[in-house]
Amino acid sequence: MDSKKRFDFVRSRNKFFLISAVILLVGLIMIFVSSMNFGVDFKAGTNIDLVVGKQLEKAKVDEVLKGLTSGGDLKSRYADPTIGGTNSDRVSIRFDDVLDDATVTKIQKAFETAYSTTVSKEINTVDPQLAKELLLKAVYAVAIASVLICVYVSIRFEWRFAIAAIIAILHDAFMVIAVFAIFRLEVNLPFLAAVLTTIGYSINDKIVIFDRIRENLRFAKLKTDEDLVALVNDSIWQTMARNINTVLVVLIAAGCLYVFGSESIKLFALAKLVGLTSGAYSSIFIACSLWYLLKRKSLRSSKKKVAA
Repeated sequence: MDSKKRFDFVRSRNKFFLISAVILLVGLIMIFVSSMNFGVDFKAGTNIDLVVGKQLEKAKVDEVLKGLTSGGDLKSRYADPTIGGTNSDRVSIRFDDVLDDATVTKIQKAFETAYSTTVSKEINTVDPQLAKELLLKAVYAVAIASVLICVYVSIRFEWRFAIAAIIAILHDAFMVIAVFAIFRLEVNLPFLAAVLTTIGYSINDKIVIFDRIRENLRFAKLKTDEDLVALVNDSIWQTMARNINTVLVVLIAAGCLYVFGSESIKLFALAKLVGLTSGAYSSIFIACSLWYLLKRKSLRSSKKKVAA
């Protein structure tokens, strides 16, 4: 294919920078306005999973909970119940407060009475101190992973690649966070796992293109900006088939998890879908353009020194 007819990723960079900036800005505004929708893992409270053994209906579940609230047995606020399980026989209810054993028993008994069957329960409780500790450790985990990746890329390649890579992988991590903030999706430990694996996948995708850029640099004679633009665009196109094939495989796998997986892993799979898509997007449209801007600056500085 004639290179002149190929899409120019580098010269179209501002469009993609703007798209990313808008999404991230909207997500940031949502975080400041209404915060993230933290699950029990990062927010003190109790999560109760009840297995009724009969098909549940949303209206009847709400009716049972409203009966407990109006009767004074339940004073804690709760999130919208989630019905799941093989035959829609399982309901998950998240409460904002740490419930005592007596209250949990009353909830269980209320469902047993409503459905005339034995109900089994599974309780997950997180106190305020543990919630804060988990959230802090989550931030540390993302920060440490990002720093170590930056160090690795600096040693393996050069500092320009490292800066471009770290900005791009943080872009991918915040893209997942922004989507969950905008659509008010629950943030829990599986979400954190999805963000960390997104970072790992993202850097792997970028290393492939960066390695091709470095290889092409060995034989390139960069005299003008046009030469640098051509080198970056050629490197992207040379790895395009590999990138598309890899992305399609992992997206199909994550998509199957989302479609066929249980309710407990749907948000994890969704976070993976967003992260994998963002990782592929940023590798082509963001990371390479960032490296180009840094390299262009050094190229112009070299020209000025030679001219002087």
